Amino acid sequence: MELEKIIQVKGRAFPVPGDDIDTDRIIPARFMKCVTFDGLGEYLFYDVRFNEDGSLKNHPLDDSTYAGATILISGNNFGCGSSREHAPQAIYRFGIRAVIAESFAEIFFGNSTTLGMPCATVSREDRQILTEMVTASPQTEITIDLENERVHAGDKVFPCEIRSTAKSALTGGHWDPLSELIGNAEKVQNTAGSVGYIR
Repeated sequence: MELEKIIQVKGRAFPVPGDDIDTDRIIPARFMKCVTFDGLGEYLFYDVRFNEDGSLKNHPLDDSTYAGATILISGNNFGCGSSREHAPQAIYRFGIRAVIAESFAEIFFGNSTTLGMPCATVSREDRQILTEMVTASPQTEITIDLENERVHAGDKVFPCEIRSTAKSALTGGHWDPLSELIGNAEKVQNTAGSVGYIR
């Protein structure tokens, strides 16, 4: 099964400030009682977006100036905590297609990559500049160039790092292991048939 080759991600961005934003903050555990990941997007950052009575707090996801933004910008160690796959799923299903941060938790990074959602690492200084840019001008167009490992924002260019294995998988169009397995089902069956201990 041929997958999209993700060479670059373009879109507007919004900031979610803070370091060590963990997976329970991204998607509270009580919303994980789902059979599929469909609908998880509406619960993204739920406890920091909504009051107990369901009214909105002041969170960037609900700020109309960022409506339609598809790139999330955050701080250090994003996606830390428990290794729940629901966290990147909630982000992706909210409509976000890439995350820029100072660093990422290992498992969150891997789960994001298998969704075709690049995680680009930038320096603290550059992250602060990017945050200031999109805060001052939410219409700023951001481009994450995976091949050249750069983030373009307005007339500025920032170096970024995208782990080599993730970069290869995303740009080569083989970022989803399950799709790869399904696409090679005949080869898997042939191999299984040639192994004596598999009946």
